[in-house]
Amino acid sequence: MRVRAAIARALAIVAGISPIGCSALDPYATFPAAVLPGEPAAGARVAICYDTLVSSLDQVQAAAQQECAPNTQATPVRTDWYMQYCPLLLPARATFVCSASN
Repeated sequence: MRVRAAIARALAIVAGISPIGCSALDPYATFPAAVLPGEPAAGARVAICYDTLVSSLDQVQAAAQQECAPNTQATPVRTDWYMQYCPLLLPARATFVCSASN
């Protein structure tokens, strides 16, 4: 009887954690990189933390587009891997410029 209770408790814990596990590796917004010489300076900048093995470039682009204002286009500027901005599981940071749509 104790074994069944322990198994039931373990299954409940796993079931409760699984939604978190699925979304833990989703791309999310973070602090954007500063403008470097030669990069476009006009427009708001947004950045997305993501895992290069799990997230597709389309997912990262879509996440950046959601952060940009309406009637603007998220254009990629650069990607870096500085751990102070993104955690170990999502080490890449893509910075985008939100420029006016034509």
